[in-house]
Amino acid sequence: MTLKSAQEGKEYIIAGIETDDEELDSFLFSLGCYSGEPITVISHLKGGCVVSIKDGRYNIDNELADAIVVLD
Repeated sequence: MTLKSAQEGKEYIIAGIETDDEELDSFLFSLGCYSGEPITVISHLKGGCVVSIKDGRYNIDNELADAIVVLD
């Protein structure tokens, strides 16, 4: 399942990033978003969602949320 369909307030483990865009992949890696890391959806917004990764909160759009695969 992708982060776009994840429940708010539940912690997930990132299974991988599904993208062919190297720039997008390196951007997510710089945020600490890579396989094995825990991630929590704080809230879903109209154009994306707010997530908590490590000690930071980030607003990501639906395209990014669709690229992040999480384990349930």
